Amino acid sequence: MHVPQHRIREAEVASELSRLENAISKARTDLEADRDRVAEKLGPEPAKIFEFHLGLLHDSSLLDPIQERVSTERVTASYAVSEAFRGMADQFRAMGSEVFRLKASDVLDLDRRLLAQLSGQSRDRLARVTEPVILIAHELTPTEAASLDVTKVIGFATDAGGRTGHTSIVAAALGIPVIVGSKTITLHVDDGDRVIIDGNTGTIIVDPDDETIAQYELDIERLKGFRAGLRELASLESETSDGTHIHLLGNIEFESEIPALLEKGGEGVGLFRTEFLYLTSLSDPTEDELYESYKIALEMLNGAPMTLRTLDLGADKHTQQQAEEPERNPFLGLRSIRYCLQNLPIFRTQLRAILRASAHGTMKVMFPLISTAMELRQAKMIFTDVMEECEDENIEFDHNIEIGMMIEVPSAALLASTFAQEVSFFSIGTNDLIQYTLAVDRGNERVASLYCPANPAVIMLIKNVIRVGKRFKIQTSLCGEIAGETLYTMLLIGLGLRTLSLVPAKIPEVKRVIRSVDIATCKRLARKVGSFDSERQVLNCLRDELRKALPDADVGWSGG
Repeated sequence: MHVPQHRIREAEVASELSRLENAISKARTDLEADRDRVAEKLGPEPAKIFEFHLGLLHDSSLLDPIQERVSTERVTASYAVSEAFRGMADQFRAMGSEVFRLKASDVLDLDRRLLAQLSGQSRDRLARVTEPVILIAHELTPTEAASLDVTKVIGFATDAGGRTGHTSIVAAALGIPVIVGSKTITLHVDDGDRVIIDGNTGTIIVDPDDETIAQYELDIERLKGFRAGLRELASLESETSDGTHIHLLGNIEFESEIPALLEKGGEGVGLFRTEFLYLTSLSDPTEDELYESYKIALEMLNGAPMTLRTLDLGADKHTQQQAEEPERNPFLGLRSIRYCLQNLPIFRTQLRAILRASAHGTMKVMFPLISTAMELRQAKMIFTDVMEECEDENIEFDHNIEIGMMIEVPSAALLASTFAQEVSFFSIGTNDLIQYTLAVDRGNERVASLYCPANPAVIMLIKNVIRVGKRFKIQTSLCGEIAGETLYTMLLIGLGLRTLSLVPAKIPEVKRVIRSVDIATCKRLARKVGSFDSERQVLNCLRDELRKALPDADVGWSGG
């Protein structure tokens, strides 16, 4: 929103400063209320996305110059706020990294809040909504998504954003359909338009005809029946029709997801991403804060296993915000285990918290983005040193805690036989493995079509890791997004995987496929796919086989 420059009289300065202070105070109160409401709905970790905003509203280096401009230049508070916040947003954008573009969005979000307070307008038009709506916006920040009243907002679509961004993560936690990164949806929709958004296929239909509406209403009713049937699967065994058990675990970001995971039939946590406490705070979490988070998760699992991934910071995340000179290509830079090995205090703090928590349940730990044997050995050596430190301090922990590693880069997949002699288990992280194998930035919409799990090179690498795991008798699981895509379930079983870790909401759908097929059929499919040289052949084959096993299955998805 453009704010024109207006001068105020000397006699008006005091009242304008008072107006500014009141607006800042009210914005703080609103943010704290939003934070508390989200904490109640989703748990404490998602609520911490508000801390950045609150930090800015207490930052004297930002607020003092605003007050100074009002006092000395006698501009309106609205103009001073707009200039200051937009200047900060421009600085973030100029840094050329996705993480800074996200921060610029957060700054502008806060700018809108303050300007709404100063103009006496409600910052939220949705407060006046009396019936369910679909929200269409250029962009939605995580704080805005977390603040949505899902009794009024039944879904949203944005021009900007990515499927792995925090806005999408929050929307998934809220349980509403969301389509992000549609580029121009705001140009095609006006207030009051009738819109259909299909979160499963990423389809947005503006002003649908009666026939289309009727078809989607039928689809919704079928989906309700389908979901009711899936709920019944939660208590059934996850085993093939010929009796082979396939372990289904959950990928989670915060412990508040565990009840839903267990309700869906998950047997434990296969991937606990531990970055969120860092990404949502103005300072690094303490050892005690980390310990409490991990301990609570283990206690909620009540004996079920939990595999915790150590910090995967870097790339478009935490490290780029703190770096004096952000990296030009952070995905190939100082991220993940590389970052930890160069920032030992942070790494050791987390390892101590992990060890302390291990006394409260069944925990495994794995290191991410290992690309060389030296990296793995260094990480293990530091872990051993921390264990000895805890022992000297008489801290109780699991002395037999299993250590594993993520297979996320081609070098790790190709050297799997070397790594298998160093760890207790592998977890194949296909999200990054696909990205690095195919040289495709998975967050770049321009090359998104090239990011495909069905590429024969990716399948060959997965197959090699599984074969090595069997030879060395170590457990191998897969925790990438394709673990939750039913299109790939038969192939993964046929390749030899017996443990999948996926988004909790996807567990019933995948279990349904598992219970409908036998091992021999899956193996034949894997052999057939192994003879193909293009992803198109692979995808067509997978769709055909899934239709045979489940004629009513949704087989439209084919991306990463």
